[in-house]
Amino acid sequence: MAKGDDAVRRRKNKTSRKRMRSSESAVSARVAAIIAAKRRRKTGKRRICEGMCFSLPTPDDPFNDRHEQKTKQKPIKSESPPPLSTTEKSKNQRCDAAVRAEQRVSEGGGVGSDCDSDYGCPSKFLILCLNAIQDVLKDRQSAPDGSLDGSLLACDWGVDFWKCCSAGSHIIDTSWSCPTTEQVAWLVSTASDIITRKEKQGHVVPSPFLLFLVPTQEKAVQIRSVCKPLKALGIHAVSLHPGAPLDHQVQGLRSCEPEFLVATPERLLELVSLKAIDISGVSLLVLDGFNTFLDLGFVDKLNSVRKAISGNPQVVLFSDCYSEVFTSFAQNILSGPVTRLCQSDVVTSQSAFISQLVHLHTTQEEKASKIKQILTGIFCDEVPIPDKILLISKTANKFQMLRSSLKEEGYEISEDSSCAFSIISDRKALRIFATDCESLHEQDLKEFGTAIFVDLPTSIEDYVHVLTRMARHSITGALHSFFCEGDAARAQPLIKLTLVVTGWIASAYANDQ
Repeated sequence: MAKGDDAVRRRKNKTSRKRMRSSESAVSARVAAIIAAKRRRKTGKRRICEGMCFSLPTPDDPFNDRHEQKTKQKPIKSESPPPLSTTEKSKNQRCDAAVRAEQRVSEGGGVGSDCDSDYGCPSKFLILCLNAIQDVLKDRQSAPDGSLDGSLLACDWGVDFWKCCSAGSHIIDTSWSCPTTEQVAWLVSTASDIITRKEKQGHVVPSPFLLFLVPTQEKAVQIRSVCKPLKALGIHAVSLHPGAPLDHQVQGLRSCEPEFLVATPERLLELVSLKAIDISGVSLLVLDGFNTFLDLGFVDKLNSVRKAISGNPQVVLFSDCYSEVFTSFAQNILSGPVTRLCQSDVVTSQSAFISQLVHLHTTQEEKASKIKQILTGIFCDEVPIPDKILLISKTANKFQMLRSSLKEEGYEISEDSSCAFSIISDRKALRIFATDCESLHEQDLKEFGTAIFVDLPTSIEDYVHVLTRMARHSITGALHSFFCEGDAARAQPLIKLTLVVTGWIASAYANDQ
């Protein structure tokens, strides 16, 4: 009976082992000890030096055979850890995602490999969130509000928003009535990055952290779809709108603790009244499309939502409505520094909330009298006065004459410098600064609540520069300019910009043509 291959192989191996044993027994005891020591060294961890100069021998190990060999210990049986809650799971997911982001960027050398939020550029986790959203949006046929144009990392608005949000400033965007997909992606990614950084520092982040108020159910679904890719990174978003049963949403909120909450005002107030959710700890409040809220009559509900939030949350407003209602609403809910972001090139969008007032004069004495009326009116008014007032003229003589005239009329004047003075009373002080047209671009105009063009600038670009820079960090303000008959030729560009224009300027321009 023929033998199989396995039997032949076993027989050959047995013969080979016998030959090896016989060869070892043939050598001397000294050679056998050297061979055994060599085998022991190969099985252990190799070192640069294995001699006695590296480690001294011991009575138990005179030849350092057991050098750096760890004794095996039996594993200690431990009880299984308790199940993690939803918040702890989300936190662990965010930490793991942040570690993966650092490894991914450092190994790949991609964007932000040397950048972090502490060094003035977006963090690696923020880039990871943007990439996750972009990958999902590209897989879809179209984005919620259209196609996604280009890379999210190339969005200039997003970088500006991240800087303002990291600085703690309130943000008003007057580009369009509603945010675009790129803007929503940067907004939720920035919020995710803030949550992760706070948790790394050991702070307790309340839930929900972000409250995104939308006017309709369709808008809530769109915003929620942008937030979905962040779930894999430990950021959970929940949408609340009238399209879903109230009981179902109550049960869902009790079983999870979302970081992001996308809701309509009426459904949110219903759930707050039922104590299904607590929004008192919200840190970031976003309002999508104030003009739509105004058309639906939700302004009172927005105020109610704001009252339900304790503390001073950071607020982001999107609106192209510049009515008095919006200005009053913004003043009520915003307390602190404000920054305007605008992607539109239209001057009216960049300068919203700044009143443009044009004054007609026939003589220099009449102009000086009207300027004094403006200053004394601001000083005597009961409303809070602006921090600083800027007078812009061609020469410094007019500024000196104005200061002397106010002093002669009995006002207490404090001369701060050659180009600044203050009107002082027992209750308040009005600081007035002066500059010429040549030094205009060197001024930090965000500090001025009122600016007065004593002499109309020769270039309309100077007027636009003052107008837009004042509106950059303010939701209130006034820009005064004075016209005479000699300025009729420059009336056309000013008519397109001003919101309050006297009929004389329009007729003077028509006659000049």
